[in-house]
Amino acid sequence: MALEMKVPSPGESITEVEIASWLVKDGDYVEKDQPIAEVDSDKATLELPAEASGIITLKAEEGDTVAVGDVVCIIDTDAKKPGGDDSSEKAEEKSKEKKEDTPKKAEAKKEAPSKPSTPNKEEVKKTYATGSPSPAAKKILDEKGMSSKDVKGSGRDGRITKDDAASATPSMGTPGNGSRGSERKKLSLLRRKVAERLVSAKNETAMLTTFNEVDMTAIFELRNQYKERFKEKHGVGLGFMSFFTLAVVRALELYPDVNSMIDGDYMITYDFKDISIAVSGPKGLMVPVIRNAENLSFRGVEDEVKRLAIRARDGQITVDEMTGGTFTISNGGVFGSMLSTPIINPPQSAILGMHNIVERAIVRDGGIVVAPVMYVALSYDHRIIDGRESVGFLVAIKEALESPEELLMNNDVKKTLEL
Repeated sequence: MALEMKVPSPGESITEVEIASWLVKDGDYVEKDQPIAEVDSDKATLELPAEASGIITLKAEEGDTVAVGDVVCIIDTDAKKPGGDDSSEKAEEKSKEKKEDTPKKAEAKKEAPSKPSTPNKEEVKKTYATGSPSPAAKKILDEKGMSSKDVKGSGRDGRITKDDAASATPSMGTPGNGSRGSERKKLSLLRRKVAERLVSAKNETAMLTTFNEVDMTAIFELRNQYKERFKEKHGVGLGFMSFFTLAVVRALELYPDVNSMIDGDYMITYDFKDISIAVSGPKGLMVPVIRNAENLSFRGVEDEVKRLAIRARDGQITVDEMTGGTFTISNGGVFGSMLSTPIINPPQSAILGMHNIVERAIVRDGGIVVAPVMYVALSYDHRIIDGRESVGFLVAIKEALESPEELLMNNDVKKTLEL
């Protein structure tokens, strides 16, 4: 029986996918549920499992764009799985050939090595022809990655001496001996869609960015005091993302316009906070969503961040898990970024950029102290978010992060962390 495998729908509104790579070859025997291909949609890369066991015949090439419902391969379910007889026969033949070849190698070793021929005068003359380098000069030129053609010799008959090679300077426009190859590779459908959305966000929104700095001392002290107990009890670390996510939730409640989207002549404001977390996956940027973050505790946020990050890293994230966020947090600090202007994740209206934490000199209580400081950035759509709301929103985040025990934990750390 020939089973036609069709492209399943990866999610709502997706009508086509791209064959990113085949994990099997035409004519291979596949087992049921074995991953046979990776397909790219405009939101995620998904694995396509075999629907039955049998011999597979591919009907699409890598890089082809196919519509949802199209046949991409046929599986002959009546075909039997190949046995191991052929492989054992081949192994015996190789073993036999190896044994027969051994005496020949032994005889070859017994043959006396030929004596090196002595170069005649003509060969010597060619070796030191006009413009050729001496052995010492050649070594220096090789180390510099230069050719003898680039050096003028001062020796007899124009021969390049050691001093000539040592003083030679490679031309800035002359390629060295290193590789100068290039590779042309088609962008995945996901990467092309991300590029399209980023350009669209720059061109179609009145994007503006405001900045601030956060003294992370209070968070450092809380984490140092409670992170071990938190991990022992809950099985997950007490990271920075829970503090930032809950600080964002608080700021969105104070400034609801930031939790809005523009739809033509209308502004849609949400009473829930679905926070998108930008993470780097094997196939590029992924933005999974923490649903109803306003209902989550520190433990709940950390559990969800860990779950989504693992699924994104392993390529198991689904389209539904990356759809529908109302606000995005992007952490460029994990890569060492000091400051940046993050691009809005449309159709959202704002995005918070986190950066690296560096010890800096700041003024506290009239004196100069050294403290762990992070620069934060808020990019927003000025069409529906005014300067008052954007600056006030970022200040609210700063206040919550600098006074987390009071503003995020209601002055009861142990109860908040469920310890």
